[in-house]
Amino acid sequence: MSIKKVVVAGGGVLGSQIALQSAYCGFDVTIWLRSEGSIERAKPKLERFKNIYIDTLEQMKTDPSAYCRGLSKKTDLSAEELDELKKQAQNAFDSLTLTNSYEEAAADADLIIEAIAENPEQKIAFYQELAKYMDEKTILVTNSSTLLPSMFAEYTGRPEKYLSLHFANTIWKNNTAEVMGHPGTEQEYYDQVVEFAEAINMIPLKLKKEQPGYILNSLLVPFLSAAEALLANDVSDHETIDKTWILATGAPAGPFHILDIVGLETAYNIVIMNPEAQAPESIPGKIAKMLKEKIDAGETGINAGKGFYTYD
Repeated sequence: MSIKKVVVAGGGVLGSQIALQSAYCGFDVTIWLRSEGSIERAKPKLERFKNIYIDTLEQMKTDPSAYCRGLSKKTDLSAEELDELKKQAQNAFDSLTLTNSYEEAAADADLIIEAIAENPEQKIAFYQELAKYMDEKTILVTNSSTLLPSMFAEYTGRPEKYLSLHFANTIWKNNTAEVMGHPGTEQEYYDQVVEFAEAINMIPLKLKKEQPGYILNSLLVPFLSAAEALLANDVSDHETIDKTWILATGAPAGPFHILDIVGLETAYNIVIMNPEAQAPESIPGKIAKMLKEKIDAGETGINAGKGFYTYD
């Protein structure tokens, strides 16, 4: 494994998880954030996820069903081994470096994982600035939920070393990593990213070609959009829509709980990419308005303590 120093750009829901998971698995991790304010907002997210790791590992001592694939590839762990993993989670949190300096973040980086907002203009601006500081060796990947790497390859300064690495939320439990290149991605860098995914306890899911939304979001986004449309059109309230899905399918969570986990800002950025969202009376327009009102009220999802539901 040639990858040792990892940089995660963005401290949102997934960026924080990717950074902590990478540090937990022994990598030297720096998180790049836009401002001092972003750094302060990222710290409680990181601490929350660290506490989840520690609490889950403690629960695994008495409850085998609490086992999470991302926390250990070994399933039969002794209490002593679980205590060591708890220390590992704390050490991972303590080892993280947070900075808003492109130069500091990019210096000697082997892999940079971009996990900033799902906004093409912001991603392009980030890549163009980052390109001034990256080493020749650095592999660059995007965690974009819906956008294709070929949209941005020319702006990175290293299209052959650029591809997508997409994680599912709660990566310590739902430990998937979708790996997707673009036509200019060289195989050796694709393979190194697959190897990295395995090294942080993920299960690499290899895509043969570009697909908007990869595999997971090709399934998930239409499902969430259908739920949002039901609410935006006042067909039913969000609790009833969730209850319908849970009771009828046996699923552990409904679409609005999932939206809170994903984060309403991500959901909003996805819907406004639809040109129809510019028309207020269209379904995408109504969904965008509904989400924007919640975001403006600070109700952005589980990490904010409130989204469609309220959290402790």
